[in-house]
Amino acid sequence: MSIELRQQMQPAIQAKVTPKQIAANYILQMSSVELQEAIAQELDENPALEMEELPACPICGRPVAGNYCTDCMPRKGDAADEDGRVSADDLPGDGDTRLRDEADEFDPIARAEADFTLEDHLTWNLHALLPTRLHPVADHVIGALDSSGFLTESDAEIATSTGVTVTDVGEVLAAMRGLEPIGIGSRSITESLLAQIEYLRDQTDVEIPPHAEAVIGEHLAELGERRFRDVAAAVGATQRQVTTVWEFVKANLNPYPTAAFTAAVSGDASRTIIRPDVLIRDNDGELTVEVVESRRFSLHVAPIYSSLSSKLRSAETTEDEKEHVRQYVGRAKFFIDNINRRRVTIQRIAECLVERQRDYLLHGVQHLVSLTRAEVGEVIGMHESTVSRATAEKYVMLPRGEVVPFSHFFTASLGIKDQIKRMIEAEDAQHPLSDQEIADALAGEGIALARRTVAKYRDELQILPARLRHR
Repeated sequence: MSIELRQQMQPAIQAKVTPKQIAANYILQMSSVELQEAIAQELDENPALEMEELPACPICGRPVAGNYCTDCMPRKGDAADEDGRVSADDLPGDGDTRLRDEADEFDPIARAEADFTLEDHLTWNLHALLPTRLHPVADHVIGALDSSGFLTESDAEIATSTGVTVTDVGEVLAAMRGLEPIGIGSRSITESLLAQIEYLRDQTDVEIPPHAEAVIGEHLAELGERRFRDVAAAVGATQRQVTTVWEFVKANLNPYPTAAFTAAVSGDASRTIIRPDVLIRDNDGELTVEVVESRRFSLHVAPIYSSLSSKLRSAETTEDEKEHVRQYVGRAKFFIDNINRRRVTIQRIAECLVERQRDYLLHGVQHLVSLTRAEVGEVIGMHESTVSRATAEKYVMLPRGEVVPFSHFFTASLGIKDQIKRMIEAEDAQHPLSDQEIADALAGEGIALARRTVAKYRDELQILPARLRHR
């Protein structure tokens, strides 16, 4: 018996990740703040790289003829011509400096690490949400807020002062009501608290106690004086239920909107104000997508290095000089390419999400459909991991002004949870729905869900089981 050993070579295909792909993925998964830091570091280390501020309006993103956008200016106090537009010649100060200051004021990346005021926050968001013609109205409304965040003028007074219709004013106020701090632009403490309750009911999992709107809307003064028995008799509730409303107000609501904003930006509140990476706008039913950073800067190879690069074959250039130019020009082009790839990738993903989740964007969370990152990747020709990196730690401003993480679009259970919540809110108080009955009702609507999954979602909504909801 003999044993024979042989060596044989067989071709095999093996995926290999290049350093360029690693660098591209690293930049892709950066948040906006991290990207800004990376660009600043690269500008410091690479003399062949230059950044140019784009000559675009910091508010609407349109190209600027001169130093100012005639569609968005003037702002408060600026001089305007007969058509309400402003000429750059009529504005004091250095144009380039002023435009750069405006850009920083409205740019979410530049402002991410800076202190900002409530006026800054409202102006940036309202100008992003509203058509250009209503920007002066938005500025006037912001100026009419008092120190507590309450609006001191009526709709008619604002319309008269700004030369628009009351309907236009209503559009501005509707956009403001969707912004944080919730309740901003209300005309009283009662209105502010009711706005916050409406927001919590529609957008969060916080359970609203029975009779909350009636108690706050009609008997807020008595509630503040702790006359719980009188309030209970007036709204047809028990004294314990009124006490629950009082505890709820203390724990979840803020009567003065500006106080809530101050707490959020100082880090004292659990919910902070987040700047979006992508804006989704609704232009008369047509949804558009913009990656915020695309309007802000342009990276390019410094002209002197471009000139030197074209002369590398010259006999006058030494080997050390050639190596220096090749190294830094190549590094600059490599970095610019990765930044552009990042921007294009985020844009394509956002456009795909808009197409697949259109009903959700226009009509609310109950229209959110099941969608995975793998499905998005298949549509746009990218790997699931690329989609995951591109959407990690990044945020989207929806047409209604709400800022949500990208992951929101991939959470199909949000829509189902909303249905469960609505079913329970509409149930007979004497015969609350069991988890199995909810599962059966959802099955009748074409949603297959196990009883234990219903129970899990109900727990996540902080809703009691049926036996404990009987009242």
